[in-house]
Amino acid sequence: MHGGLDSIDPDQRLADIQGRPYTPRGLDTDMMARPTVVIVVDDDASLLKSVARLLAHHGIDSRTFASAEALLESDSVQMATCLLLDIHLGGISGIELHHRLAASGSKWPVIFMTANDDETTHNEAMDAGCIAYLRKPFAQHVLLNAISKAVALLAQLKQECATINLQQ
Repeated sequence: MHGGLDSIDPDQRLADIQGRPYTPRGLDTDMMARPTVVIVVDDDASLLKSVARLLAHHGIDSRTFASAEALLESDSVQMATCLLLDIHLGGISGIELHHRLAASGSKWPVIFMTANDDETTHNEAMDAGCIAYLRKPFAQHVLLNAISKAVALLAQLKQECATINLQQ
């Protein structure tokens, strides 16, 4: 499959002045209780379809976008568990998208993917703070493991928020 998966199975403070519970900026505890939703941004339509089918097969919701600009025009980031971003998109790159979202307060875990792997790209992705860096084509278990890592990170953050709130 072109640029896609090599194996697809079809089937601030602790509390603000008003006394509201502490939540890391960009994350809300209601969101963290919702089902896993992966936002996928790639300009390869076949990869978007393949990833969406794979995730659905494993009970994971997804929202797919063919460009960074399309994602920015939507409000889908708010429902994300994590973002799966292609680095080399036609317009805004995946790394630039991550920077823009982070600048607006987003703390969602990011998984970068690329078919054009080189040391510079890898270093930029790692410096941007991704939780995983995937080289296309990648095996489905590699993607699922990265998503599991994102879910575990959010669960850890939720637990930390709950602990901080109990201590107040």
